[in-house]
Amino acid sequence: MSATRIPSRVRRLNKVQKISVAGVSALGVAALTFSLVPSNAEAEIAPQAAAAAAPVAFTAGSAQAKTVQDSMIEQHSTAEKLVKAADAAKAKAAAETKAAAAKAEAASEAKAKAAADAKAKAKAAADAKDKAAKAKADAKKRGTEAANRSTARKPVYANNLDGWIREAMSIMKKEGIPGSYEGIHRNIIRESSGNRWAINNWDINARNGIPSKGLLQVIQPTFDRYHVAGTKKDLYDPVANIVAACNYAADRYGSMDNVNSAY
Repeated sequence: MSATRIPSRVRRLNKVQKISVAGVSALGVAALTFSLVPSNAEAEIAPQAAAAAAPVAFTAGSAQAKTVQDSMIEQHSTAEKLVKAADAAKAKAAAETKAAAAKAEAASEAKAKAAADAKAKAKAAADAKDKAAKAKADAKKRGTEAANRSTARKPVYANNLDGWIREAMSIMKKEGIPGSYEGIHRNIIRESSGNRWAINNWDINARNGIPSKGLLQVIQPTFDRYHVAGTKKDLYDPVANIVAACNYAADRYGSMDNVNSAY
């Protein structure tokens, strides 16, 4: 067998492949030996011929050696192909496992990102809601404080002629109704002498059933027409009487200041 050469590609096999090739070689040698051992019948017939033929079978270049060599080469090639196929399958499985792991990791990262985005969105919505609620509370607080300041700043007028005139003038200022303290006071003194309950029961208006009443002696139809919202709808109320009378005088005479007699 020293003359039998193994191809170089077989010598380059790795450890696992060499083990496989060695196994195949052992099987080949066993098969050759078995084929060269004569049967019992042959041994009985020609024992000397079999003994003489054995050395010849292992001589380099003999037909049997060539057949064994070819068989071994083919078996080595087949074993090499099987090992390569196993390595390829193993590499493919490893690649598929790696791809599946990468896919799972990507899915996990995507899920984590979606959860983080949802959390951030929920936090932003909660922050916006809190901000809106705070803004509303602040606005309400400012409104309350403004109302309180307004209430605190609201002047208190005396319940007398001076207080009535001054309160009426503050309302007239807001409504754009002209009239000075002097003009209002002068006409009140002439018309009622400052008596809020004064009533004229003798002039033409009285005879027509609509007597003049109050500080500035206003008849009911005139009061109803020139009444200013925010004041009482009571002809005898001093502030309502003054404001309505001044509103009427402004419409007809330009201002209560221009009135110097019955109007």
